[in-house]
Amino acid sequence: MTIKTPANTLMKRRQAVTAAFVTLAAAVLLSACRDEKEIFIPEEEEVSGPSVPGENADIQGFYLLNEGNMGSNKSTLDYYDFRTGLYRRNIYAEANPSVPKELGDVGNDIKIYGSKLYAVINCSNKVEVMDARTARRLGQINIPNCRYIRFHGRYAYVTSYAGPVELNPDYEQLGYVARVDTASMMVTDRCLVGFQPDELEVVGDKIYVANSGGYMFPNYESTVSVIDIPSFTETGRIEVARNLHRLRADRHGNLWVSSRGDYYDQPSRLYRVDTRTDRLVDSLDIAVSHFHLDGDSLYLYSVEWSYITMSNEVTYGIVDVARREIVTRNFITDGTDQSIRIPYGIMVHPVTKDIYVTDARNYVSPGTLYCFGPDGRQKWNVRTGDIPAHFVFMTQ
Repeated sequence: MTIKTPANTLMKRRQAVTAAFVTLAAAVLLSACRDEKEIFIPEEEEVSGPSVPGENADIQGFYLLNEGNMGSNKSTLDYYDFRTGLYRRNIYAEANPSVPKELGDVGNDIKIYGSKLYAVINCSNKVEVMDARTARRLGQINIPNCRYIRFHGRYAYVTSYAGPVELNPDYEQLGYVARVDTASMMVTDRCLVGFQPDELEVVGDKIYVANSGGYMFPNYESTVSVIDIPSFTETGRIEVARNLHRLRADRHGNLWVSSRGDYYDQPSRLYRVDTRTDRLVDSLDIAVSHFHLDGDSLYLYSVEWSYITMSNEVTYGIVDVARREIVTRNFITDGTDQSIRIPYGIMVHPVTKDIYVTDARNYVSPGTLYCFGPDGRQKWNVRTGDIPAHFVFMTQ
């Protein structure tokens, strides 16, 4: 058994060591709690000073869900505390020492609703439900090949690919959105949509769903499903572009939709749908892998792979959604973007305007979280779990 051992809390870099460096008592205790080849022990390090003055005090910190490598059961949960400046790795294992297999296989989304923290664990076919303040496990919601989660009223809505992980141009299983009672944590209904639905967004009494068809190369999907919440039925589809992925609604009645493109002739782009008419109205010539909407500023990054050039083109952009124009194609101003190998997650603090960007590096080893000030200069960075991807703020 290989065990990763914690080091001094103020050390900036820590490395895994073999079980020979761990006491026999700790090894016995941990082996009783886990039935896995690899164990992740909670770690903690100081990355900054406390930063919760004034109006910022309501936001206590944030969770970061690390996806982990598919098939390896390595998804982990980290937490950064604004009050102390401490970054804590793998807190789920610490809070839930008796849960077999820890968090699970591929963390795909994370949200807080009410007093509960929801982590969508894709290949483990579950949504893990935890106490938002302690990360202690409250239960799980079983949904096959689940992807993303949003909330409305007493329900959670979760997209599901429904079928197995399988690349197949003739894939036959339509995806669906599951409706979950947040009190009982039970699936109460399902609404069929397109193939391999990814992100979803709630606008008024409607749910918009980005259908990707991602398993069906080269026969990608190209529509956004529209679901009427009261009847929980699909009422229409909006033709947008190939291989859709992410959705964000702004305060001007627009729905911003990202397309991954086909990696050959059709590039990744950002599209705008008018939610009052449910019509595609225009697009912006900027590639998008992930984005975060803060006010009228849509912060984004893209890692656009081309099978023609066999290379990635990376962008760190900001779009003004009110003016519908690109403000910049690189919000990192000090040159440290050259240190980031594969940007993989993004979030912006609503008060300080600090920008958080994660780096998945080589996809098989620990990643890095970078914090940039609103001026685009790096403030600090810290090691994370494997493939750091999804953020959610923790408030009072």
